[in-house]
Amino acid sequence: MKRIKVSNNVIRRMPRYLRKLDELTEAGVSRISSGELGRQLGLTPSQIRQDFSCFGEFGQQGYGYNVAELRRQIGHILGLDQHDKIILIGAGNLGRAITVHIGFQKYGYELAGIFDSNISLENIEISGIKIMHTNRLAEFCKENHPKMAVLCIPKSGAKEMVQKLLDLGVNAFWNFSHYDIHYDHPEAAVENVHLTDSLMTLSYAARRQDEYSAEPSSEEENTEE
Repeated sequence: MKRIKVSNNVIRRMPRYLRKLDELTEAGVSRISSGELGRQLGLTPSQIRQDFSCFGEFGQQGYGYNVAELRRQIGHILGLDQHDKIILIGAGNLGRAITVHIGFQKYGYELAGIFDSNISLENIEISGIKIMHTNRLAEFCKENHPKMAVLCIPKSGAKEMVQKLLDLGVNAFWNFSHYDIHYDHPEAAVENVHLTDSLMTLSYAARRQDEYSAEPSSEEENTEE
């Protein structure tokens, strides 16, 4: 079967669909039309149908979507049923917060190991997992074959760590380090997370909102004339 290249925009909408379907399930909704789903998500029905058509036919015309089945299909597309092993590098404040608050199993991963270069953190438990020193990384990867790493380390040490992980067979990264992995390794699967970028985007939106609020209305402009 010929593989279709799916755009990044479509992929990034899939988790949003998943969250909405979880809400609908909790509300006891078993079936929904593309029109109603679009209304609740602020998307057009045609956009939803186009997105889903990238992966197959999930609904029936005039019948809508079975919420549970659509949720299962999207979960499969996103790999939530794979249960691959993942490791976390960097057990500082950010790494600990991610370990505690991200339910990796819910998203198709088993958090198999946590590593840090600080020897004083070794054997401290986070959510039932003991921190290991990074000098045990090679042995661990050879035994457990993790597919993905969460990078919660400074940019200064990330380049060397990424190369080491790639050599050990890890080729996907949830990257909080601000190191541009794709620059040196375009073949790797990378999702960069820049929290400050999000803050600056919000700052821009807030300023635009203030500017819009400060603009005189058409009625005020007419009064001045």
